[in-house]
Amino acid sequence: MSNRTLTILGSTGSIGTNTLDVVRQNRDRFHVFALVAGRNIDLLAEQIKEFKPRVAVVESASDVDRLRALLPKMGMPEILSGAAARVQVSVAGEIDTVMSSIVGVAGLEATYEAICKGKRVGLANKEVLVSGGKLVMEAVRRSGSEMIPVDSEHNGAHQCLRAGLRAEARKLILTASGGPFRTTPKETLDHVTPSDALKHPTWKMGDRITIDSATLMNKGFEVIEAHWLFDFPPDAIEVVVHPQSSVHAMVEYEDGSVIAQVSATDMRMPIQYALTWPGRSPAPVPRIDWAQSRHWEFHAPDFDKFPLLGLAYESLHRGGASSCILNAADEVAVAAFLNCTIRFPAIARVVEETLNLMPYREPASVAEILEIDGEARRTAQEVIEANAAVFGPPAAVPIARGNTQ
Repeated sequence: MSNRTLTILGSTGSIGTNTLDVVRQNRDRFHVFALVAGRNIDLLAEQIKEFKPRVAVVESASDVDRLRALLPKMGMPEILSGAAARVQVSVAGEIDTVMSSIVGVAGLEATYEAICKGKRVGLANKEVLVSGGKLVMEAVRRSGSEMIPVDSEHNGAHQCLRAGLRAEARKLILTASGGPFRTTPKETLDHVTPSDALKHPTWKMGDRITIDSATLMNKGFEVIEAHWLFDFPPDAIEVVVHPQSSVHAMVEYEDGSVIAQVSATDMRMPIQYALTWPGRSPAPVPRIDWAQSRHWEFHAPDFDKFPLLGLAYESLHRGGASSCILNAADEVAVAAFLNCTIRFPAIARVVEETLNLMPYREPASVAEILEIDGEARRTAQEVIEANAAVFGPPAAVPIARGNTQ
């Protein structure tokens, strides 16, 4: 198995810190060339001291001096800032692998350029394919880049598809925990607070993805990703609610066989898989004890209670920039909910109205995708302001949130 030199986009977030733990366990095989972070400068400084990258990239120029002040003078890396620097360290000749885990469309350009240069990409940034799936996958085919999904469901699907020929696969099944409101009556969702919605039953994640899991929007994004990653039509991608979160994905083959990928709920396994594929090696994750009795449930999702899942399928059928608009409107709506501007069910209303207001467009470049993303955000904000009396606010206090990148 070959050694790999990495750029980690989003090193201080959940995926980034877990990636560095995998590196920590395999220092003879993985070397960190660049760490790219947001505003969590204190943690980035600690990561630099431990992993000694050649380059560190921060979000803005104002953070450069702050980071320098936290580092010893000897052995300090080159410190850069901004979007151009993110691209620079993602296409550098010294690296062969990029872990793409920056939250939001901020990671799209750097990931796309890494793909164009033929780098292997461990993809943990949903927005890359949700916003620019067609453009990105065309670049993958042109460059021969290897894109290995890191999200547990897509990583599981990637593993299941190794069991047979892609042409023999009939259906892809993605599992969802169901989030904190799986058994909550629909009529009471008007009264849930941000802190209620942030209590995910299985995973510890950033604020936005946790709210998206509570609305099942996150699963909708995963349906869109799966369509682009594995070339399944939307109607061949099924979502089932599996509260135990042990089975991450299943593939049904033409003969009726269903292959499932099962593992502990630990992101280090799919991260290591993305770095070592096509090989496997021991991973520092808990093992399932099959001698212990266990109960697994599978249920159909409630599209009426969680309409954003249906809107994700609809955006795939609409095509063009629809899923880009879906993502941008959702991010604005989730922020408004977390700030107690709108109620929980209004997140879906904002997204649906934004989709209906935006014209059809087929973006031909990353710049166009970012332009459409900006237009959709402005439209979503206008929808919120125009419907302030209808959409909110709930009787709650805004929560304090830290940076999750």
